[in-house]
Amino acid sequence: MEGETIALNTNQLSRRLERVAYYAEGYQSLADIGSDHAYLPCYLCLRDAGLHAIAGEINEGPYQSARKQVELSRLENQIEVRKGSGLEVINDNEQVDVITVAGMGGPLIASILELGLEKLTGSQRLVLQPNVASQAVREWLMSHQFNIVAEEIIEEDDKIYEIVVAEKSDSLVTYTEVELMMGPLLIQNHTEVFKKKWTQEKNSWERVLKQLKQGTETIELSNKKEALKRKIDMVEEVFV
Repeated sequence: MEGETIALNTNQLSRRLERVAYYAEGYQSLADIGSDHAYLPCYLCLRDAGLHAIAGEINEGPYQSARKQVELSRLENQIEVRKGSGLEVINDNEQVDVITVAGMGGPLIASILELGLEKLTGSQRLVLQPNVASQAVREWLMSHQFNIVAEEIIEEDDKIYEIVVAEKSDSLVTYTEVELMMGPLLIQNHTEVFKKKWTQEKNSWERVLKQLKQGTETIELSNKKEALKRKIDMVEEVFV
């Protein structure tokens, strides 16, 4: 039974992690932050004997699970499981070609990148998969001169996920307000999932706005209504 579990999780990822893995392939070294059971680095290393990976975990339970998974997958020579917070699991002056951070909120991913900024100087690529609030990730990338080179939006188990892939740029990176919110590359291709996500968001904002209009007018309330109207207008403009 245990062997079956290993085969399923390291040879056949969830669609979400499979797409993250797709953007992380072809590099010599990888660091997976918040690796949980280390499924992602195991999956990649089983397909590339030359890949060296770090599986980083801050919590004891997932850290031990990752160690067990790597051992059972016989990948101890390729994957180092390290316990620590965020990018601190990457040693000083250690070259890591691609960093993956998946399955967290956008603000938390941005915080992890900010706190570990000195570890990003040698990184060629960031593959980020925020569960919510992807705008926070894009804002961080823009403010630190990372160019978004690929984006993807998928639906799995009735949940919608966005994947943002970025690389360091030598020049100033700028995105508009609507690009930060909806994705500079995603808005160029209105997939069914993209339409579904932003139709749901727009409908939710309109319900909230309707409720706010029934409240006693204050400066704070007025600002909230204007912010909601602004977001609704941006979505409508993209879909025109």
